[in-house]
Amino acid sequence: MMAVAPLRVLACGDVEGRLEALFSRVRAVQAKSGHFDMLLCVGNFFGATSEAEWAKYRTGAKKAPIPTYVLGANDQETISYFPDVSGCELAENITYLGRRGLYSSSSGLQIAYLSGTESQDEPAPAYSFSAKDVMELKACLLSTPNFKGVDILLTSPWPRHVGTFANSAGGIDTKKCGSKLVSDLAASLKPRYHFAALEKVYYERLPYRNHTVLQETPQHVSRFIALADVGNTSKKKYLYAFSITPMSLMDPAELVKQPQDVTENPYRKSWKEAQKTKAPLCPEEEPTCQFFFDLNKHQGKKRPSDEKAAGDSQPKQAKKPPQPMGPCWFCLASPDVEKHLVVSIGMHCYLALAKGGLLPDHVLILPIGHYQSVVDLSSEVLEEVTKYKSALKEFFRSKGKRYVLFERNYRSQHLQLQVIPVPLDHCTPEDIKESFIAQAQQQEIELVEIPEHSDITQVAQPGTPYFYVELDTGEKLFHRIRGRFPLHFGRAVLASPALLALPQQADWRRCAAGRAAEEEAAQARAFRRDFQPFDFALRD
Repeated sequence: MMAVAPLRVLACGDVEGRLEALFSRVRAVQAKSGHFDMLLCVGNFFGATSEAEWAKYRTGAKKAPIPTYVLGANDQETISYFPDVSGCELAENITYLGRRGLYSSSSGLQIAYLSGTESQDEPAPAYSFSAKDVMELKACLLSTPNFKGVDILLTSPWPRHVGTFANSAGGIDTKKCGSKLVSDLAASLKPRYHFAALEKVYYERLPYRNHTVLQETPQHVSRFIALADVGNTSKKKYLYAFSITPMSLMDPAELVKQPQDVTENPYRKSWKEAQKTKAPLCPEEEPTCQFFFDLNKHQGKKRPSDEKAAGDSQPKQAKKPPQPMGPCWFCLASPDVEKHLVVSIGMHCYLALAKGGLLPDHVLILPIGHYQSVVDLSSEVLEEVTKYKSALKEFFRSKGKRYVLFERNYRSQHLQLQVIPVPLDHCTPEDIKESFIAQAQQQEIELVEIPEHSDITQVAQPGTPYFYVELDTGEKLFHRIRGRFPLHFGRAVLASPALLALPQQADWRRCAAGRAAEEEAAQARAFRRDFQPFDFALRD
């Protein structure tokens, strides 16, 4: 495919009528960095004191330096600036896109847009959008043959929950801020870039993936960027420059490349729930969608539109885990993860074969985000850990085995729950407990039994070094580490003659040495196939 010169685009947050400040900044950027093809404005373009400055542009006394595309009103006070709900040219080089629709540039760039703020009323006020607006916009775009996503999505409100699995959004609580309808729209349209404003802050989220690893064909990633207001005294970023080649002109392999810092999709659970509860379109309702084609980039005119003029349950979200201080082998988004060993991925946790496992079906339960130990987990992540334990118990019991699980929260930075099966007819739970306690005594390790219905969080505080063992019967042994502790203790006990009789495999590094990645991948495929009937992550 012939290389295509990327488009150079500027995006801006709330202008609030400060046109001189915005366009002076645009001119300065172009003088320093060269010409840009367009300026996209989200949030409040007009403000309470806009009229004097706006009159100069409306009358032609002044002109925007580059083609500028803006969203509509977010409040009753500024509706009068937007005379046509379908979109129109407001002044030379300044175009109102319209209430909702798709703008296609002459170069093939596709920009989906939704003006206003979320409303529960139907029909929504002129400065708002409703669930019906979002549903109709989605219906139009998703029905396009071979739809893969859009290049850019413009909304004024943030999407609700955008901070899930992500870097901090500063003082913004993304579980409460923004619109759930915008989240649903972003999940469906899969924009490569999504811009929003209104919160007076700058926030560039880590890119997130639009597919489920190992279960779906890789797709492009999405980037969400919130921009501050023009001329803010805190010097927060309100103008964002980037280059983009239209999706339709890109090499497919290049398009789906995953950056090293990619995260899970923040809307995945919300989107799944929306699919279960969404109301279908009535047969007599033909979805109305505004398509805006820029056929002549030099004129920049608004093509007439065919558009007519005119609860939801909040899912629990995982507490954001801390970021690792350096490379982590077990954060799923990390390039260091041995992804060929992954056998199941849930919303908050994943299951992987152990590298250098004690047995071929030795697996690890790991959180997707960066948590150090079980006692650090949020309730949502802990709930999914419990689901994996139940699934593994059922799976191993079907094969005549019981599992032994242990965790060493000592000299490790990412939680690893080691799960090792032992034959049911080979040793009882009492045999297993006795082996652990006996070897602990030999090494002067105080290993105590926790009452069956107690939780480890009741005996260990976050940051406390510890070792604990759990049987699939619910019985638990615990040791509070106060000094040195043998790193291979749990594995060595299970490998001992009293249990699995594999003493030569007590050190995982011996098992890992010499084992080819192809052999490991084949083992993972076999486990994944056998575990599939028990895998709740494929059903949720």
